[in-house]
Amino acid sequence: MRVLIVDDEASIRKTTRIAIETAGHAAAEAPGAGRALKAAAEEDFDAVFLDLRIGSDDGLEILDQLLRARPGLPVVMFTAYANIATAVEAMRRGAFDFIPKPFTPEQVRAVLAKIGKNRALERRVRSLESELAAELTPVEADSAEPAVQAVLAIAYKAAATPATILLLGPSGTGKSVLAREIHKRSAQGDAAFVTVSCPSLSRELLESDLFGHVKGAFTGAVADAAGKVAAADGGTLFLDEIGEMPLEIQPKLLRLLQEREYERVGEARPRKANVRLIAATNRNLLAEVRAGRFREDLYYRLNVISVALPGLHQRPADLRRLAEMYARFFAARQGKRITGFSPAVLAAFDSYPWPGNLRELCNAVERAVILTAGGTIELSDLPEAFQGRKDLAIAVGARVRLETIEGEHIRRVLAVARNLDEAARTLGIDPATLYRKRQKLGLL
Repeated sequence: MRVLIVDDEASIRKTTRIAIETAGHAAAEAPGAGRALKAAAEEDFDAVFLDLRIGSDDGLEILDQLLRARPGLPVVMFTAYANIATAVEAMRRGAFDFIPKPFTPEQVRAVLAKIGKNRALERRVRSLESELAAELTPVEADSAEPAVQAVLAIAYKAAATPATILLLGPSGTGKSVLAREIHKRSAQGDAAFVTVSCPSLSRELLESDLFGHVKGAFTGAVADAAGKVAAADGGTLFLDEIGEMPLEIQPKLLRLLQEREYERVGEARPRKANVRLIAATNRNLLAEVRAGRFREDLYYRLNVISVALPGLHQRPADLRRLAEMYARFFAARQGKRITGFSPAVLAAFDSYPWPGNLRELCNAVERAVILTAGGTIELSDLPEAFQGRKDLAIAVGARVRLETIEGEHIRRVLAVARNLDEAARTLGIDPATLYRKRQKLGLL
C-alpha cells in the first residue's frame, strides 16, 4: 500500500515511515494541512495516518476534507491528546482507527494489517457480486473421460502453487470456468478473481483497463482509475484470450510477471502488485510467436503450466451428464419440471460435432428448456441445426433450407480449424463476417 503521514513533528513522521516501510509498504510525508490535501488530490493513497493536532490546524477538520475528496479512504488518527471523546468523534466522522501517542511500531503495523485485510474483503465482495450479476451457469469440475481427468488433475495440482497457468483450447471449452475453479482451489481462493477480456477493447482502453490511468492521461480520463491489476492484488488475474493482446502491451505484462511491477497510463511511478496470473487462448501461441504477433519471452513466461482442454466432441462420456446438469439448472430458473431428453434428442446430441463446445451445449439446452411444452425435451425444442440430423449428410440438392446447410458447414469447419482466422480463410469470408455468423448461430 501507499500511505500518507500527516504530522507537524519530523521525528513522528520518521518513526511512522520506518514502521510502514518495514511492513513492506511505501510512505509519503506532509508536515501540514495544505501539503496533505494537495498530496491527496494529486496522488492515489491507500491509507492516511493523521495527527489530531497539526500546529493551529484541527485534525478532525482535515479528516472531513480528506474524506470528502476521497470517500472510503482509511484514515488513522493519532495524537498525544488521546481520550475517549476524541476517539469517538474521530470514528463518528469516518476515521478508520485511532492510535494514541506514544505508539509503538507494532501498533502501526497492526493497523496496516487491519487495513489490508479490510481491502481484501472488499475485493472479495466485489468478486462475489460480479459472479452473482453474471448469473453463472453450474460448474462441472470433474469428468468421466480419462483424458479430461488427466488434464484436470494437472490443473488442480498446479492450483495450490503460485505458478502461472496457461489454458489452451477452442472457444467454449470451459477455460474461464476452469480458471475460476483453479482460483477457488488456490491459496488466493478467498481473495478477488478479476477477469480481463483481451479482445473486447482497443489497445489504449485495454491498457487503461488493465493497469489503470491517472487523471488527464488521455481524453476522457477525468479521474484516476486503479485498473484490474490493482483490483486483483492479493488474488487472481485472469487474462481471457491473451493471444489477442496487442504487441505494445505485452512488454508491460511481462514486467508485471517478472518484477511484480507496473505503471498506470500517464504515470511514471512504478507500483507493486502481487497477483496470480491465469491466461487462456484458443490460438496456437507458438505459431503466433513465429509470425511475430506474440513475444517469445512472454510466451515462455506464461507457459509454466499449460493445460489443453479438449472439445466437447472428444468428451462423449460427459455429454449427456453435462446436458442433464444444464437442464436441471435452467428448469429450476424457469420454474419448470423437466424429466429428461427424448431418445431422438440424445441421438442428435451424440451425432452432432459441437463446434461451439460447452457454450453451445449450454445455449441449446437453455433454449430447449424455455420452449418445451412438456416435461421431456423433444427434438423440435432444439435449435434448427439439430433438426433432421440424418439428412444433413446428403443435404446438397435435398429440400433443406440454404441457411441450414450453411450453418452446419460453418460448425464443421470451426470444429476442425486451428483458430478463427484459419476458419475464415477456409470459408472464404473475413473474420468480421464469421463473427456475425457465429453470433447468429449462437456460437459465441
